Amino acid sequence: MTPWYIATKRYSPADAEGWASYIAWSGLTQLEEVVSLDSMLCPSVLKEIEDDDWPHIVTEHFRTQFFVDFPYLMQRVENIASKNVLCVFCDPPAPPVAPAVASFTFLGYDLVDREGDASALTNCGGFPKAFSNAELSPLGLLTDYDRAVEIQERLYDRYPEERHAGCHLWAIFRLVTS
Repeated sequence: MTPWYIATKRYSPADAEGWASYIAWSGLTQLEEVVSLDSMLCPSVLKEIEDDDWPHIVTEHFRTQFFVDFPYLMQRVENIASKNVLCVFCDPPAPPVAPAVASFTFLGYDLVDREGDASALTNCGGFPKAFSNAELSPLGLLTDYDRAVEIQERLYDRYPEERHAGCHLWAIFRLVTS
């Protein structure tokens, strides 16, 4: 499994507009922050791909917001204050371990639709036939790998017509900052 890296905008009461209305809409009252690869809630902090980025980014399946070179990403985002620097694994066959390139802490698993637009966990209004919103951590993630895989399968089986139900499972680690 190859780790990918991304720096996303923080989405929390302190760092985001509309937090109260988001919590009211989602019903996810346990949230302290959303840490997700949902491009609407937590978009990449890098607005554009620069020419020098190409040797350092993922180019398959239009996933150009992800980097394969951690030091390069850190150089690109060093002057951006409020961000989450994440190490992620797409559809890991088992619970992954973060590489030793930096100090990362495991946060949990996200289920993001195949287009990379929306998290089925935090940005679709809930899927009660697949999981309970109460299962989500204060970061909006699932913490158990087996349960995340089960929910991924249930989403697709129980909501076959829903475009956000076909999801990739993402393991998410966050850079520990001082």
